[in-house]
Amino acid sequence: MGRRKIEIEMVKDPNTRQVTFSKRRTGLFKKANELTILCGAEVAIVVFSPGNKPYSFGHPGVDVVAANYLQQENIPNDSQENSSSSDAPNMENLNQELAEVLAEIRESEKQAAKHDEILKKNNVKKLSELAELKDSYKQFHDIVKLRLSDLEISEYMMLLARDPVVGVKAKSAKRKRGKN
Repeated sequence: MGRRKIEIEMVKDPNTRQVTFSKRRTGLFKKANELTILCGAEVAIVVFSPGNKPYSFGHPGVDVVAANYLQQENIPNDSQENSSSSDAPNMENLNQELAEVLAEIRESEKQAAKHDEILKKNNVKKLSELAELKDSYKQFHDIVKLRLSDLEISEYMMLLARDPVVGVKAKSAKRKRGKN
């Protein structure tokens, strides 16, 4: 079926106008992004919706591009193209490095928050205190295990005292006699 040509005129229905605006804005921002990637151009777009909401796109940023535009002197076009095209790859690398560093900072902040939460939970001020707490917990755990096994043994002994197992004493008595 393909695309059909539309007349360029104001869309009358406000809902349709808003939908058209959103779709066209997205397409415009995509094209601006492609222009920055393919050509290394600095681009800034500011659009106001029919509801008077501002939307912007800028590479490296709207403020940077606007400041460059406002402070620009009358320099010949050839020298402008050379300077901006040589800065673009460097800017891309710097933006990528910045994103990586910010991601690392966020990750380390998450880990620090987890560690702080553990320390607060156990009312510990220093990591050395946490290590001591861990060691004492292990010792306590071992003591409890030993005590439980002692209780099990004494329970079995009490059960045996009440209801002796038939034939156990006879076998052990025979072994004693055979050894003598």
